[in-house]
Amino acid sequence: MLKMAWLSQLKIKLFPYSSKGLQCKQRLSQFALCLYVGLFASTASASTLPKEQYSTHTLATKLNSPWSMVKLPNGTWLITERDGHIVIVKNNQQTRVNLNLEGLYVAGQGGLLDIVLSPNFNTTKEVIFTYAQGDASENRLVVAKATFNGTDFSKPNVIYKVTTDKNTPQHYAGRALILPDNTLLFSTGDGFDFREQAQVITSQLGKLLRINLDGTIPKDNPFINHKNPHAHAVYSLGHRNPQGLVYDYDTDQIVSHEHGPAGGDELNYLTPATNYGWPVITYGKDYSQARISPFTEYKGMQKPSVDWTPSIAPSGMAYYGTKHTAFPSLAQHVLITTLVDKKLYSVNLANGEFTQSHVFPEATGRLRDVYVTTQGHIAILTDGKNAELMLIKPK
Repeated sequence: MLKMAWLSQLKIKLFPYSSKGLQCKQRLSQFALCLYVGLFASTASASTLPKEQYSTHTLATKLNSPWSMVKLPNGTWLITERDGHIVIVKNNQQTRVNLNLEGLYVAGQGGLLDIVLSPNFNTTKEVIFTYAQGDASENRLVVAKATFNGTDFSKPNVIYKVTTDKNTPQHYAGRALILPDNTLLFSTGDGFDFREQAQVITSQLGKLLRINLDGTIPKDNPFINHKNPHAHAVYSLGHRNPQGLVYDYDTDQIVSHEHGPAGGDELNYLTPATNYGWPVITYGKDYSQARISPFTEYKGMQKPSVDWTPSIAPSGMAYYGTKHTAFPSLAQHVLITTLVDKKLYSVNLANGEFTQSHVFPEATGRLRDVYVTTQGHIAILTDGKNAELMLIKPK
């Protein structure tokens, strides 16, 4: 029998992370959420953004189930493919290298997932990956590091393993984010069949975890004093399958989105030790249309800032901040790729109403990830066996 670990029953120590304006943004009533979602299709279809003219360019083709990408300071692109390869795009040429990941498990939603650059990449050339490791009976999400010499990678070194194994090939989450203090925040899914563990503080399923870049645990993590060391890496709990994770540097806030079941996709502002409710509170239903929970709110649990019902299946997410000047009309928006709606959406984080628009309609089909370059250009990665990476620039 699993014990339910409610936030109100836990002794927690918050670490000093700024969340300016958070409560104001999160106090959307259930009525407002439902009303807005009901109007979402017509609002988004107006496609009023961006206001600037733009052109599209194809950067890479014939990608094999890609998941994420990053642009290096010298202009090279690195694209992950779930079977463990990295596609290197340099000077309009594509090469593919195998990372030789230890214990890579490619099944269901598993495989090689996210890629981010170490904050001191210019000197160390270190790249950080998340991937599924194990086999059908026991598998987990892991974090690994490797160095890149311009044409190939060193053998990746696993720096952290999610401590809770599962026997399903679904819901790894796996999105990674370097925070301003150079710690790493990454998401773990609930394993699909183990959703109750999202509420168990000693399980690392259905969580956001925070670690140092050497795999150790920061001393200011919120559950660092818990008697069970499996709780020490936990940053927040009550998540289903978070695949969007960005830092809004304009307001010093962390923003995530996650897949609901049939409906109940969410956008959340993340704060340490907060319980985001899954599976106790949700606007979604099970895929069989059975009710998962009678609650859309519960004491000690944070409601989403945005709910998408019906589901849009959000995948990647990027923050377009005020430092990016190529598309000023998108300033302080998050850009969200979708797998079911097959569109790219923007959500305005600055107006307090989370106004949503369908942007760049040239990007169609199942969209896997989105990335904003230092120049403010927008890269969009499609999904599947013959995927592409496209780049959007202002004219």
